[in-house]
Amino acid sequence: MSGAVSVHLWSSLTRFTDGARVVAVEAGTVGQVLEALSGAYPGLEPILEAGVSVVIDDELVTDHHSAVPEGAEVYLMQRIKGG
Repeated sequence: MSGAVSVHLWSSLTRFTDGARVVAVEAGTVGQVLEALSGAYPGLEPILEAGVSVVIDDELVTDHHSAVPEGAEVYLMQRIKGG
């Protein structure tokens, strides 16, 4: 099941979204969020394919099959690397 979610982007990505820092997509999983963003904003595709970190309602999520509840706030962040 999918629903509307708000996706918050870091500032340099807004050049691909006509200046929008927050965009809405219909998605039920993290993978669907990323696919919806690529479809709506093709300029984001290379960045998303290179890898980003996804935070849903203040929790870092690494599994693209993870559910995204309707109304969730999703934040895309530059990939967080361990070390």
